[in-house]
Amino acid sequence: MITALLLLSGMSAASAAPVTLPHFPQAPGLFARADLPASAPIESVVLSPLFNQRFVCAEHPDGELRQLGDALGTDCLVIGGMIDRENGFFRLFRTDGKRNEDWYGWHTEVLAPFTGTVVGVSNNPVTNTPGSMKPSLPSFIVFRRADDLIVAYAHVTDIRVRIGDRVSAGQVVALDGNNGFARAPHVHVGAYRGTTPFQIRWDLRAEHRIFPDQN
Repeated sequence: MITALLLLSGMSAASAAPVTLPHFPQAPGLFARADLPASAPIESVVLSPLFNQRFVCAEHPDGELRQLGDALGTDCLVIGGMIDRENGFFRLFRTDGKRNEDWYGWHTEVLAPFTGTVVGVSNNPVTNTPGSMKPSLPSFIVFRRADDLIVAYAHVTDIRVRIGDRVSAGQVVALDGNNGFARAPHVHVGAYRGTTPFQIRWDLRAEHRIFPDQN
């Protein structure tokens, strides 16, 4: 048992609960501290779109989160609310957002970031109520690309892959969930290689092919 910032949590170490962290040989360093000197340039990686619907992401700035699965990561939410091109405005949830079902992202299909291998899976069956969170490890999937890039998705549910599975970019691997250190349905995405975290960018041409006519 160790006390650490829980994977992809967005919480401080002081808020974390003691947990037994899983060990994935093909994703070394997942819970280790990122190595990014203040003078080093921040590198980025382009991933295949996370959802098949329009989404927005809030990035974690350098230094906010320290674990490799967290550092420079981003929290992504599906948006909706447009009636047509002239009416409505983008929103994160219907009504007051107090139910998971109110959120446009709830149980939206989550897509693989690239062609690669699943090297880690962890499941948390407890679903949070929007506005509150449980101090526990979230459900997550860890992917590895041929060039040793590691990408982790957290807070997912209904995971549809297992360790050792080969996946293709855009393949459905889970649904958007709300578990662990999460206050609302969303997916956290973190990326690293070795001890270096990456800022995440999305393939905008692929997004155009996926949802060209969505408002």
